[in-house]
Amino acid sequence: MTERQYWLTPKAGNIARLSLHRDNAGPLPADKVRIAVHAVGLNFADIFALTGLYSATPQGAFTPGLEFSGVVLECGSDCSQWQPGDRVMGVTRFGGYSTLIDSDPAYLWSLPEGWDFAAGAAYPVQTLTAWYALKSLGNLQPGQHVLIHSAAGGVGLQAMQLTRALGGLPVGTVGSDDKVALLRSMGFDKVLVREKDFAQQLEREHQQFDLVLDGIGGAVQKASFNALNPMGRLVVFGAAEFTPSGQRPDYLRALLRYLRRPRYDVMDMISANKSVMAFNLIWLWEQNDRMRALVDELGGLNLPAPHVGNLYCFSEAHDALTKLQSGSTTGKVVLCCS
Repeated sequence: MTERQYWLTPKAGNIARLSLHRDNAGPLPADKVRIAVHAVGLNFADIFALTGLYSATPQGAFTPGLEFSGVVLECGSDCSQWQPGDRVMGVTRFGGYSTLIDSDPAYLWSLPEGWDFAAGAAYPVQTLTAWYALKSLGNLQPGQHVLIHSAAGGVGLQAMQLTRALGGLPVGTVGSDDKVALLRSMGFDKVLVREKDFAQQLEREHQQFDLVLDGIGGAVQKASFNALNPMGRLVVFGAAEFTPSGQRPDYLRALLRYLRRPRYDVMDMISANKSVMAFNLIWLWEQNDRMRALVDELGGLNLPAPHVGNLYCFSEAHDALTKLQSGSTTGKVVLCCS
């Protein structure tokens, strides 16, 4: 029997309910691959799921987590594409906060040569999010100007890298001066520290864009939409302004922000020749062929390993989630299991 540790919440609604458990893994199903997990990537979706603000949150008890990396321990009798000892990274529709995962082999990829396990756990979700937003929905073309919000975060950094790789001209925004240095060290000189009146800031600096990637929402999103050129696209993949500051949602605050959210009139959009698209990447789980095709496309770009800004021990999941909630992180927050 193989022992595993895993984080479990009895139900969504309060991060404080998340607790660490131990048990022994049962027999490996014939169609699964057993992974000894070395690292787990954290995402804002974990926070929204744990607080009950995520539409895809499972009913009842669940283990959060959407991505991981590790080493193949054992392969079921029906699995031939992996071997024990293979270093892999993968995605899971929840269940990632575990030191042992039995995965469908179709949701695993080889860890790139030279990458450590933290980089592997940081790669799948944020990179697929950025790629799908830029390429599939945004239809980014060489020479186009792209505004990327939260550019020092996990998705933001990958979006900046991908925009440059595709010949676009990225402009990143960050919430504080201390994040500018990281972006400049990576060769990104066009960085805006968002001011309270972001609309006025964009107008003052004569900023116009062909594509905007937004995971913030609210007034920042609306100002970004207004700064689009004709035929411009606003692609929304999150709403960080709804992130709870504590263990539980502040429903009154969330309601007020919901009522004040940007709204778009399709007749006005026709006149202005602008579009708005939004997506939730978790639904790609049910379209594995499409997901694998996107990963294959990314493989041809030879991106560097993603930036991991904060590493925590697996037992420190609560501290890691608090850090992610704070908005002060750069790159990815990762739990290390070894």
